[in-house]
Amino acid sequence: MAVTQQLARISAEYLASCRQSADASPDGDPVWDPPSADVLDLDWAPFLLERVCELGGLDDVHRHALRQALDGDTAIDLAFLNTHPHGIGPFGPDPTALSTAQVAHASELLGQIDFPDLLAALPADETEAASLIGNGADKIVGGPKKYLLGHFNAMREFYRGASQRQLLVVLWWD
Repeated sequence: MAVTQQLARISAEYLASCRQSADASPDGDPVWDPPSADVLDLDWAPFLLERVCELGGLDDVHRHALRQALDGDTAIDLAFLNTHPHGIGPFGPDPTALSTAQVAHASELLGQIDFPDLLAALPADETEAASLIGNGADKIVGGPKKYLLGHFNAMREFYRGASQRQLLVVLWWD
């Protein structure tokens, strides 16, 4: 099983319910099961997305927004989601989250990023582009550009939906 980055958009009430379940359960089970329509698997794209933004010369404000959208924030205590044997992120760093305000901000800035323009800054040849991106981009079937554009667009739409519905975003590696 490959370890990939997962995102879930949830309400503050759902998170509170999970916290209560973990507190009440003898083994700390938070009963974490967000609806599949509100979960996004970014695969291994996060590292590659950041690299394309760096290579394409994306400004610091938008790169920071992308990084926050991919890394989350530790301000919301999610330790209860990482308790054995029910931990949601057993293969990576502890789960993180973005508040509704942070989600709205990230969504706005992600919406301003012209990702096709960033990809256009790479060499036209997929092999050369993959070599420049690094981080295993040369192993992506069909080339990295289509793969990364699809993942960036999915992430942008995911955050847009979370912002419109005023939801939190929880991030973890699984």
